[in-house]
Amino acid sequence: MRPAGVMKRIFRLAVAPVLRVLSRPFFQPRYLRGPYFDESLLGWVWVWRSLWTQKVLRINAHIPWPVSPSIAISNPQNIVFSPEDLNNFQTFGCYFQNFAATIVLGRGTYVAPNVGIITANHDPVNLARHLPAADVVLGENCWIGMNAMILPGVHLGPHTVVGAGAVVTRSFPQGWCVVVGNPARSIRDLRPAPSSDDGPGSGPHDAVQAARP
Repeated sequence: MRPAGVMKRIFRLAVAPVLRVLSRPFFQPRYLRGPYFDESLLGWVWVWRSLWTQKVLRINAHIPWPVSPSIAISNPQNIVFSPEDLNNFQTFGCYFQNFAATIVLGRGTYVAPNVGIITANHDPVNLARHLPAADVVLGENCWIGMNAMILPGVHLGPHTVVGAGAVVTRSFPQGWCVVVGNPARSIRDLRPAPSSDDGPGSGPHDAVQAARP
């Protein structure tokens, strides 16, 4: 085995478990797993930074996983994601507005800086209240470009690429497409050749239920 492989194995079997035990009083252990923690120091850098910002300075103190101090999450109970995608919460400027509905980030999805995902808009007649909320579901392996906005009720199927600055006002449940503009429209089909094994798709509600642990 090469020296680099030996070091990774030692880190995964000896160092990472110790760091996980030391971090357990501050963050839920289920979030401290995956490649950023088992094969790299990067996840632990996020942990030590967040110990200062979340536990001492009390910025985002209500969130049970390491998160950047410049990200806003209304309700951490209403967001569903794979712990292996914790990188989506380490950048800057993102706004996950989910106080009244659920946001689902499919496994392998990338969210760029300054993205807004909104589940409830203000009532234009009475700005002091919100319109009824609706879940936002992003399928697996989506890529949301910088400064994009995803609005309430949007369901993006797998492998949807949202261009930088796009405002997504409607769903693209079939996925496998590139959407750009305001309002967003599909400009490119990414679908592979169809397969006879493909089954019917599921709706946003089914996706929310299936994604929950």
